[in-house]
Amino acid sequence: MIGAASDPGPHRVHGMGTALEAPVWPAITAQEAEAVLARFPAAGTLAGLRWHSPRPFSAATLLETDRGAFFLKRHHLRLRSPATLAEEHAFMAHLRAAGLTVPDVLTTADGAGAIASGEWSYELQSRAPGNDLYRDRQSWTPFLSHDHAHEAGVALARLHRAVRDFAAPARIGQPLVSSFTILPARDPLAVVAAYVAARPALAGFLADKPWRQELKRLIAALADGLAERLQTQPPLWTHNDWHPSNLLWSPEGTVSAVFDFGLATQTCALHDIATAIERTAIPWLEMDAGAPDAGAALALLAGYRTVLPLTRTDIDTLSRLLPLVHIEFALSEADYFAGILADRDQAMMAWQDYLIDHADWFLSPPGQDFLQDLRNGKAG
Repeated sequence: MIGAASDPGPHRVHGMGTALEAPVWPAITAQEAEAVLARFPAAGTLAGLRWHSPRPFSAATLLETDRGAFFLKRHHLRLRSPATLAEEHAFMAHLRAAGLTVPDVLTTADGAGAIASGEWSYELQSRAPGNDLYRDRQSWTPFLSHDHAHEAGVALARLHRAVRDFAAPARIGQPLVSSFTILPARDPLAVVAAYVAARPALAGFLADKPWRQELKRLIAALADGLAERLQTQPPLWTHNDWHPSNLLWSPEGTVSAVFDFGLATQTCALHDIATAIERTAIPWLEMDAGAPDAGAALALLAGYRTVLPLTRTDIDTLSRLLPLVHIEFALSEADYFAGILADRDQAMMAWQDYLIDHADWFLSPPGQDFLQDLRNGKAG
């Protein structure tokens, strides 16, 4: 397994379920951080590593220097190169220029926002202002309150408004990046087949599974008329990972900063909103212990509407998109686990639990009730 830690020590990261697990990517060491900081003139001298992120797809640490607090993130080059990180950084720069608060990206002496060293790439960002209230919570856990959901909706609309004139093309073919090619297609199954064929590890993993039949069933049941609706949506660069642990919070409970643009690319506004609802209003990790929270979804939509309009047609399209919005990222996760990590068990979780079972839930009575609540604009 590439980059596996031989002795992860006490550091643990989020798994695909609720349990913490030993990290695949070894924690950043102080010696490693010092070597990276030396490449960034504005960073200063390391005083200490204050916290290691529990997120599983990279290694990251909050560190302190004699010039302040910074966030150092390390990726395997097969996941993110300096060139692909530059795409994220350009998006962040546009948001900062539009007045949104996102972390500053430090640069090397020659102006690069990321460096490569051995099998790794590194980026260094300033710590943005605000309280990191959700930093130890799983990505797919709900907001602490409907007020937080409302304010997250406000912030998401402000981001969408700020990037209407951001003209970069969509990111192509990168692992663990959202994409938006299957659902808007007139023949989505043909696009799925091309997506799988372009990823040998994913194709090999799916070879002994009835994946074409499974996706044909779900698309037939859930995507009637969806492609035509999505084809009319204006293309827009979007965050694509909008959950509370990617937001910082003011003492008043408003969103003070947004971070983690690793999944950002061109989709559309409704795709971003659907992703936000899918990741925060339905307790996927503990379905036996909790019920879906249509109230949180409606609060997010209400906050969004204070900045940008959402028509009844938009809400109808959103309710049709929501059950399938996760398809492409789930396929990307399965490809990551099957290929880069050679972990078929985790690939199976991404395929079966995340892609198939999530979509099937929306066909169940609770899932149908949830979608109806969205369309009606009230919680059941």
